[in-house]
Amino acid sequence: MAVIEIPYKPRNWARAMHVSWTRWFACVLHRRAGKTTAWLNHHQRAAVDDDWERERLRRTGAGFSPAEIEELLRVRVYAHILPTLTQARAVAWEPLKYFSRVIPGNKPNERDMSITYPAADGQLRVVRLWGADNIDGLRGIALSGLSLDEFSQHPPGVFGEVLSKCLADHLGYCAFLGTIKGKNQLYQTYQAAKEDAAWFSLWQDVDESLRTETGGTITALKRAMEDDRGMIALGLMTQEDYDQEWYLSPHASIKGAYYAKQLAAMYREGRVRVVPYDPALPVHDVWDLGKGPKMSVGMFQRYGRQMQMIDYEEGQESDGIPQLVHTLQQKPYVWGRHFAPHDIKATDLSTGKTRLETAKALHWEFEVVPDIGVDDGIAAARMLLARTWVDETKCGVFLEALGQYRREWKEATGQFGDKPVHDWASHPTDMFRYAAVSEDKMINARPKPEVKRPVVKPRFTGRSGRDAGGLGWMG
Repeated sequence: MAVIEIPYKPRNWARAMHVSWTRWFACVLHRRAGKTTAWLNHHQRAAVDDDWERERLRRTGAGFSPAEIEELLRVRVYAHILPTLTQARAVAWEPLKYFSRVIPGNKPNERDMSITYPAADGQLRVVRLWGADNIDGLRGIALSGLSLDEFSQHPPGVFGEVLSKCLADHLGYCAFLGTIKGKNQLYQTYQAAKEDAAWFSLWQDVDESLRTETGGTITALKRAMEDDRGMIALGLMTQEDYDQEWYLSPHASIKGAYYAKQLAAMYREGRVRVVPYDPALPVHDVWDLGKGPKMSVGMFQRYGRQMQMIDYEEGQESDGIPQLVHTLQQKPYVWGRHFAPHDIKATDLSTGKTRLETAKALHWEFEVVPDIGVDDGIAAARMLLARTWVDETKCGVFLEALGQYRREWKEATGQFGDKPVHDWASHPTDMFRYAAVSEDKMINARPKPEVKRPVVKPRFTGRSGRDAGGLGWMG
């Protein structure tokens, strides 16, 4: 059999990764480290090398019989996912076509951004690109391998809710990779993985690459860093951005983020930490309404002008008000006031009642937050954040959303618009905006007398329970 030369030379950091037989990978590397290139080639090797995939399945420890392994080899799909489909096409599609072009019989599909590799009749070998902004397209697909590129920018919970199931049939491998943006889910994944022998973990800043790489790689990295230092001198880049991209500093923010300065100040001043519940003071809950993960609830205690966010919950699957009220009732808190936005007065067509009426029937009587507009609400939230302490464990999803909530970017004009991007981060941050608008009603509030409230029976039991870092699937 003729040997096919793939036009790929692994960086030194990638060599150990390519020979690892673990199923789980956490790779945090500086910008221009070659992460995407390495994982496209890792998938391609798995797709075309039956012996390699056969050995990988043996090493999972699942005890597959030879016949079961051959059946799992028959149809193999490998997915590389970037934050958006547009980004996948811009960043990874041309390189994937380039690396596959030397393999005779490969079939690129421009619409799906997939490469189908030659295989016997009745068999399939595919490497395909996806965007995390349309992850439902992966539901039900069995994957032999998966890489989540720039994982820090993916919606939290996507792996646990959708992608982990895609790996189940083939016991596929999965890589979480990228350059960190704050202490969000990529950072937290690495922290959980670095002491676990079941994981391949790597944290490499540019100094380590300059020390261990050779040849043209060193030349290119030095020139890119020099260019960026020039951008700093011109005011086109901040030192904070430079430190994040090259030295993996967790304190830089996303471009256009509304609360970047406030969040950085909270970390700098030590206001993101364990914030204990004080039973002498009431807990006020503030809601952003929606269904399932689009429903967010923050829990606050007020100390004079200081606000403490001690807890956070969001819906799972198809949760509504009854399910989250039930969750809150199980907490050991003395409840104060309950706040929700004006759309709680809207009628639910499935019940014929407003959600305000539904909550009242559960003895959870909401006060309606005035609608002062998004811009004024953001201004109020910024002011409140300057006086707020947040529990870093229980409110991890909220903190991540705070760093991700940003202005929309207008490609046509090359500048930011005046409206926020409406995505997963909108719901936790809208909740905090409502808290800022309602802050005056929390001042000097006293715990309500204990009343015997009926235990709400949710429509279903067994909440999946993702922890603050979005890593509940790892338990």
